[in-house]
Amino acid sequence: MLLWLGFIICTALIVYSGSKLSKYGDIIAEKTGLGRVWVGVVFMASVTSLPELVTGISSVTYAGVPDIAVGDVLGSCVFNMLILAFLDVVYRPMPIFAKAHHGHILSAGFGIVLLSIVIVSLFLKDNILPLGWIGPYSLLFVVIYFISMRLIYLYEKRKIDVFKRQMTIELQYEDISTKTAILNYSINAFIVIIAAIFLPKIGEGIAETTGLGQTFVGNIFIAISTSLPEIVVSTAAVKMGAINLAIGNLFGSNIFNILILAIDDIFFIKGPILSFVNANHIISALSAIAMTTIAVIGLTYRTEKRLLFLAWDSLGIVLIYVTNLMLLYMMR
Repeated sequence: MLLWLGFIICTALIVYSGSKLSKYGDIIAEKTGLGRVWVGVVFMASVTSLPELVTGISSVTYAGVPDIAVGDVLGSCVFNMLILAFLDVVYRPMPIFAKAHHGHILSAGFGIVLLSIVIVSLFLKDNILPLGWIGPYSLLFVVIYFISMRLIYLYEKRKIDVFKRQMTIELQYEDISTKTAILNYSINAFIVIIAAIFLPKIGEGIAETTGLGQTFVGNIFIAISTSLPEIVVSTAAVKMGAINLAIGNLFGSNIFNILILAIDDIFFIKGPILSFVNANHIISALSAIAMTTIAVIGLTYRTEKRLLFLAWDSLGIVLIYVTNLMLLYMMR
């Protein structure tokens, strides 16, 4: 009972402070003159992925549970794509992919590339020669991350006139100073970090008491908890009509999540982290790729019809998430 109470408290803190953290991050971005799309893909994605970062580092350093760390990263990638389907329900005028611009395909593509490297690395495991105690794939993750950010920046730079219109028309925080924004950002970041530090041990306890296993708990419970800032931020963005900010946040979070895997690998000094975890994580990585691919199809085809509350592409994303859940439970 105490474990579940601790899980709920940590989750509540992450929801509250995560939303505030993202809000003040957006204010800082506005004050510095950055565009919304760039903020969504890079700035907001790294901000809302802070719980995954802290949870991963504390999982491999203090708790010694690399399965929780890897499960959190890959489970968050899957859950982020599920959020896209949820946003399709929230946004009523039309299917959400019909409103979003094609530029998100670029960040989605990089996410698929990174997840594919994770799958190959999990499959090969001990057959990969480490660089010291680090897997060579971690260096690839870092290089590809910065290449993706650079290319996305260059792509968005071509739309600089749109950015200028956004900055002149959509200024929302003129009454909040930069100093106030930075102070509030720091306070909420601290709360998120403290809450996230406790999650791995709580997750380990839940795994032991329920018999569900660390892989299942990491991919489901911890992943959902640390992805809550993405839910809060993306939902708020959609309600404001900032569709591209919301979708950019989710695709960008998936790219940043794989960078977190590289950081976890550095802190996990026993050896390459993917050599010490359950191969069942491949299921989540494959599911994330399939869901991202459906999102790319939706962004390209741009259907304007819905099946009940969901467009067909969002329905496909939900079905894959349910399949992922069932497979992880069966393989626990």
